Amino acid sequence: MTTTPTQQLSDAGVSIWLDDLSRERLASGTLQKLIDEKNVVGVTTNPSIFHAAITAGSDYDAVIAAEAAKGSSVEETVFEITTTDVADACDLFAPVAAASKGVDGRVSIEVDPRLAWDTEGTIAEAKHLYKKVNKDNVHIKIPATLEGLAAITATLAEGISVNVTLIFSLERYRAVINAFQSGLELAKENGHDLSKIHSVASFFVSRVDSEIDKRLNALGTDEAKALKGKAGVANARLAYQVYEELFSTERWAVLAEAGALPQRPLWASTGVKDPAYPDTLYVTELVAAGVVNTMPEKTLDATFDHGVVTGDTVSGTYEEANSVLNALEGLGISYNDVVAILESEGLDKFVASWKELLADVEGALASARKAS
Repeated sequence: MTTTPTQQLSDAGVSIWLDDLSRERLASGTLQKLIDEKNVVGVTTNPSIFHAAITAGSDYDAVIAAEAAKGSSVEETVFEITTTDVADACDLFAPVAAASKGVDGRVSIEVDPRLAWDTEGTIAEAKHLYKKVNKDNVHIKIPATLEGLAAITATLAEGISVNVTLIFSLERYRAVINAFQSGLELAKENGHDLSKIHSVASFFVSRVDSEIDKRLNALGTDEAKALKGKAGVANARLAYQVYEELFSTERWAVLAEAGALPQRPLWASTGVKDPAYPDTLYVTELVAAGVVNTMPEKTLDATFDHGVVTGDTVSGTYEEANSVLNALEGLGISYNDVVAILESEGLDKFVASWKELLADVEGALASARKAS
């Protein structure tokens, strides 16, 4: 019997999550179809995804009109729309969550990206979102800024499951795992059942290549060109090495003994930005047990159609991956500079999307008020 590439990924221990959500996906049944046919077992959202969903078509007109009639502010309206979509998606994925004991069937919603540098504001917003969605299988998304690390720990300490987002560097990833384990230690002290707390660490892939390839192109040498398209995968593979290392320590053994589950690496930004690369590059080259790959639908479709899954493509690659990063440093491309720029740009992009969303919804509220 032949199996699909997405089934082969599932069999290899990769959980496929869709990097998209909208009212239309929920209402039309297309999201359920992806669960049934393409092995999708979770959903991630971000400010850009909500901006695209809410400004496309008329799916949100009725709720915006209702919020306008109530006199809701633009922030209240956006909060209502996004948390309702996420809660409904949580219900859709509830059977998946039940079958996987809460490991999959997760739906992520991000704190207001403007709070990325505000620890206390992030903690308050995380609790507010968690209370409003009110579903066991929700993940609250918190950016891995330096200010976000303490918020991640504090949120987990409350027994709230967290998706840590916008991780680009190996050093920051280590800090994220430390924040996660510290959060579980506090949650245990607070009397929470550790087996019910779930977390993923979203490690971004394609953007690393976009930034480094730009620098390699500027160098223009044969040596530089030979390294194009290699940094994103190498960086992610080394992240998996960090994961293996930090989840086999004495410290982790104590938490595991108390029922804790490891924070899974999640490959994010897996849509290929350069058309010269295979469109399944960041899927088939990052197959390893216990990871999540969150894909835009285009990447999911490409994988389902022609992805070649050959089992684990991460274990045993660490020496080669290190040599890629060392070669880049040898050409004068600073890893630390690249990851700092990517974090800053990633946050700026989400803040810009959020502001555009607020502006668009504000316009829609004003129109609805006039119409009534």
